Amino acid sequence: MAQPTDDKQLPPPQRRGRAGEVGGDATLAARTAFTRAGFADPTLVLRWREIAGEHTARLARPVKLSDSGVLTLKAEPAAALFLQHETRALCARINSYLGRDAVTRLRFVQGPLAPVPEPPPTPPRPIEPSSADPVRRWKGPEKLGEALLNLARRRRG
Repeated sequence: MAQPTDDKQLPPPQRRGRAGEVGGDATLAARTAFTRAGFADPTLVLRWREIAGEHTARLARPVKLSDSGVLTLKAEPAAALFLQHETRALCARINSYLGRDAVTRLRFVQGPLAPVPEPPPTPPRPIEPSSADPVRRWKGPEKLGEALLNLARRRRG
């Protein structure tokens, strides 16, 4: 077996086990989990609070969407009966949000729901510093002055 003597002819060896982007693996895992549960489009799960409304979202969450259009919701035991009466209106809201007749029927599975963390509070609106604020008398570089002014707008008290 003759081996070439010139190293410039050989391509560099492939490295294995190289770390990839974390987000790429997370996206693939999430897509697989959503698809396995029947949600080809994860919008229904991710925007459930907007679609169903605040009150309904606290009582039930989507678990599975079958090919025949049956959406399975996990609901608090006492709320399942209440939500059963709201089935027609809830199906109409879901279908109008998705823009197609994706859900024809609702099926309820009773069980306790894990608490959903509240969204982070919106940051307070910036307050314009008064004319007596020392940042207004800054005589240095312009970019630093802009940064100081932005900091003064954000601070409280």
